[in-house]
Amino acid sequence: MSTPSLEAGDVEKQLPRKGRTDGGHHGLSDGSDDRGSHSTAALAADRLEGPLRSFERQLIKYNVEARGIQRVEPDERHALTWKGYVSIFCLWFSINLAPVNITLGMLASQVFALSFTDAALCAVFGSLTGSLAVGYMATFGPISGIRSMVFARYTMGWWPSKLVVLLNLIVQLGYSMIGCVVAGQILSAVSSHGSMSVVVGIIIVAIIIWVITTFGITIYEVYERYAFVPQIIAISILYGVSASHFDLETPSEGDPRTVAGDRLSFFSLCLSAAITYAGGGADSFVYYPTHTSRPLVFILTTLGLTCSFTFSLLSGIGLASGIPSTPSYSTAYSTSQGALIVTALENRLDGFGRFLAVVIAFGIIANGVFPTYIAGINFQILGRAAARIPRFIWTTVGVVIYLVCALAGRNHLSEIFTNFLAVMGYWLAIWVAITIEEQVIFRWGTGYDWSVWNQRHKLPLGIAALLAFLVGWAGAILCMAQAWYTGPIARLVGEYGADVCSF
Repeated sequence: MSTPSLEAGDVEKQLPRKGRTDGGHHGLSDGSDDRGSHSTAALAADRLEGPLRSFERQLIKYNVEARGIQRVEPDERHALTWKGYVSIFCLWFSINLAPVNITLGMLASQVFALSFTDAALCAVFGSLTGSLAVGYMATFGPISGIRSMVFARYTMGWWPSKLVVLLNLIVQLGYSMIGCVVAGQILSAVSSHGSMSVVVGIIIVAIIIWVITTFGITIYEVYERYAFVPQIIAISILYGVSASHFDLETPSEGDPRTVAGDRLSFFSLCLSAAITYAGGGADSFVYYPTHTSRPLVFILTTLGLTCSFTFSLLSGIGLASGIPSTPSYSTAYSTSQGALIVTALENRLDGFGRFLAVVIAFGIIANGVFPTYIAGINFQILGRAAARIPRFIWTTVGVVIYLVCALAGRNHLSEIFTNFLAVMGYWLAIWVAITIEEQVIFRWGTGYDWSVWNQRHKLPLGIAALLAFLVGWAGAILCMAQAWYTGPIARLVGEYGADVCSF
């Protein structure tokens, strides 16, 4: 799976080897080759590193993974059996059977005024398109042994790649924030007479994610193999109790051009939700051996993501389509998206329905631990001083950041969804395009020297990639359609414009 199972005897194997050329001090230097005076931040990191490393070694005894950004060498990889390939599908399938994607589907009718059929087609093909990009990036994990954002150094260059890392941090923390809000809404709605506030629910979920990411990553490995089982049962029952309220007849609202624009915008939103995993697609497979089949990794990743997104999104699309004709749904939705899920289950199943709602809410564990884990690694890639601070510290920082943001934005979930996800999808689409061009055009037949992943002078400067990235953003500005800005090209499509940046 994504990280190795760690026993107390694996401490030495897990810690970076001394004297390796890919690391620097403790294997965590950023490779900048600065042999002169340290910056203030670096000196502070020097003073902190001893106590932190000592504490980290104690945590390793309790199965906390300490490996950060350093490459996983071929002789450190796991043996691969058919179970390893099955785990690829299960990983991605489990991650996305989460309430955050159910509520995303609700926006089809409530924000874009799309019919069930239009919304369903946009959801399926949008998530498929985004998942293809993730599948492509995931194939680099086994052959390189390095994390996705470290691999960005090969395509974007040493310094420009740090911009990509910052954007990926925003994506991972932002997606975790949205998940915490949705789960908090559900837990609040389940509690009797709203005795638990959304604030308390958000805090509970954030703490659980932090504990698992920091102390229980090996437990999570086992959990993510089977996490889809309770989720698929609970969501299937949600389909069963709510399907009679689905509105399959009402057409999309607006003239043909406006409907076309709304279709494009919802398609782009679903694509953006899926492509967010591209920034960490390779991270889950750095422990797979180099002979791992790239086509199988691509296919299983794409299928796992697409199937789980489709299953979750369609349930949300159907639920929201019944709001106009079902008073209880309308009342619940006016409270929160999470309350609608609870109401649909509770109306038919009473206490068992509330239990199922809790099961769905805790689907955020599989969905939230993954980006939180990746964010901790991304912090380390930002610089020499940051790399010397253990990952569990950065994980804690990340949880605090998105917890505060979730508490502040808990009443504006729809706006966050439509604005945040789409905008974050822009840069990922640009970066994936640059990566494909790099491999197909400039490195066809030459490949990559993975041993220089941390040697700045042997990596590209990235000037051409940075210019291409900025040109891509210029195109995105012309083609984006958001509540706060609609580009001149996007404005040409229908009454509200069309978010065509994904194309």
